[in-house]
Amino acid sequence: MANELGQSTSPYLRQHAGNPVAWREWSERAFVEARERDVPLFLSVGYSACHWCHVMAHESFEDAETAAYLAEHFVSVKVDREERPDVDAIYMAATVAMTGQGGWPMSVFLTPAGEPFFCGTYFPKDARGGMASFRQVLEAITDAWENRREQLDGIGKRVVEQLGAQQPAGQEAFDLAQAVQLLKVDFDPVDAGFGRAPKFPPSMVLDFLLRHHRRTGDQDALAMVAHTCDRMARGGMYDQLAGGFARYSVDGQWIVPHFEKMLYDNALLLDVYTHWWTISGDPLAKRIAEETADFLLAELRTPEGGFASALDADTDGEEGKYYAWTPEQLREAVGDDADWLIDLCDVTGTFEHGTSVLQLRQDPDDLHRWSRVRETLKQARSNRTYPGRDDKVVAAWNGLAITALTRAGIVLEKPPYVEAAEAAARLVRDLHLDGARLYRTSRDGVRGSADGVLEDYAAVAQGCLTLLGATGDVEWYQVAEALLDRVLEQFVADGSYFDTAADAEQLVWRPQDATDNATPSGVSLAAEAFATLASLTGSDRYETAAKKALQASSAIAHRAPRFAGRALAVAETIATGPLEIAIVTGPATQTGAGDLLRVAFTDAPWGTPIASGVPGSAVPLMAGRELIGGLPAAYVCQKFTCRLPVTLPEHLRRELHPTD
Repeated sequence: MANELGQSTSPYLRQHAGNPVAWREWSERAFVEARERDVPLFLSVGYSACHWCHVMAHESFEDAETAAYLAEHFVSVKVDREERPDVDAIYMAATVAMTGQGGWPMSVFLTPAGEPFFCGTYFPKDARGGMASFRQVLEAITDAWENRREQLDGIGKRVVEQLGAQQPAGQEAFDLAQAVQLLKVDFDPVDAGFGRAPKFPPSMVLDFLLRHHRRTGDQDALAMVAHTCDRMARGGMYDQLAGGFARYSVDGQWIVPHFEKMLYDNALLLDVYTHWWTISGDPLAKRIAEETADFLLAELRTPEGGFASALDADTDGEEGKYYAWTPEQLREAVGDDADWLIDLCDVTGTFEHGTSVLQLRQDPDDLHRWSRVRETLKQARSNRTYPGRDDKVVAAWNGLAITALTRAGIVLEKPPYVEAAEAAARLVRDLHLDGARLYRTSRDGVRGSADGVLEDYAAVAQGCLTLLGATGDVEWYQVAEALLDRVLEQFVADGSYFDTAADAEQLVWRPQDATDNATPSGVSLAAEAFATLASLTGSDRYETAAKKALQASSAIAHRAPRFAGRALAVAETIATGPLEIAIVTGPATQTGAGDLLRVAFTDAPWGTPIASGVPGSAVPLMAGRELIGGLPAAYVCQKFTCRLPVTLPEHLRRELHPTD
């Protein structure tokens, strides 16, 4: 049987196109084949930048004997979790429920009805450390299928029933002060961040704490952000040469990263560092925001104008090889500057085989020297094999990047960032949208077949509404409204939000997960987008939708605020009023309004809905707003009741800080 992955739009699936395993893409055809042959399905889920996915592929999926056994006894299905988050969510929930833990690669065995009866993650080729080999697992599954079939069918049905009963009930209100207190308990006062190793960048929690500080003046909230942002930026998780953050730190001190670089992490952290700079004025915050944005533009932009999903952790089959250095390599690259550099960047064998990941625990004593040495190292590194790039464009993650780049472009006075955000939004609009139906991915200008999920609709809508404020282009408002109207039509049933549309492929369980984890949950993104749209339109319908979406996260926020960061951030913005800002610009352009826009984006509570445009704009908040004496004017409003307009940036700043 032929492997059918070669024509996939997923780079991860295409990585497996040369395997001897007779892979199928996720499709009804695969389930029909399993029913006709009366065999179980082996479902392997991963993503292109996943180190252990590569390891299992090399050990088992490239092995002809293993492939032959799979072909005889199973239908093998390969899924890119980034392309099909709905499939991933269902079977990851089953994996966690059955084993107590999850991860990728995820290895799940299904009945032909799609019901999981055995779950795991990575299985080695040879048994070791108490782990069964992959071949032993396959043989045990085959024996059970042939001799205890009824038992396996029963397990699968019970797992699916339990998945449908897992959703916690929402509560009416968020206790934002209590959430901060719970986060203090989890905070690491020495090395910063939350919890123990491995440490993930807590971008959404940091965003919440910044918003809470801005509203309440809570200095502890700001201190947790400052300490964490400082340690992450100065450690090995941040690329000190080219900018950009790795996925997480394997240790508790932010020294050694898991080297994959994800679009979503860098978009979320760009927003955090930009926000931190607006509050603190810390030069480190500004530098990291600019370098992270520059990394997105330099290394993740696609020729079509979108942003690629990730850079791989491995090069030449070795994790971190592109990023790590030995002292000898540094001496060869920078000569007489090597000893100074080795001391500055803590090159003490922090990684494997005597190599180190560069850190910058303190500012260099000679910035000119550091700049020169850094450029020399970047040039030397350019001769190494560049990490593989997963260049599929994911709608949700591009939505996050659009929002972050737009805000950063206005706040940091970097027009190219806003231009890049607009280009990504145009790509999503022109390629991913079919009417109001949104498709999740594209690659090389070809749209994928996977339907968009809730996070795609909500993140793209919020990105478009942020662009509306920056550009005054009313089309972004219209795109966002169409997307969110479809959310209400297709993703809400009996007052509850689901992650998949009613008219999407019907799976064994319709996932709904309110947890903010590596990325914001679809429902917390929906709460944010609906709250923004409600403020721009005055619509009770959208305001109710925002409140319903927020309620879905309230139980998690009360129990484990680390996993409700985006929902808590949205609740903070709502707790500020929320305000609305309308900026009326000159005819046909934003001419003369730039300073007002910068103050609005910088000094208003983060996430404040902002509309701009010419008089007569179709955005309801703009109705009746006029130029003042022919000059651009800003109106600060609440529930469409506006204060007197101002034309000077310092007057707008005073309106936004009335007690200063």
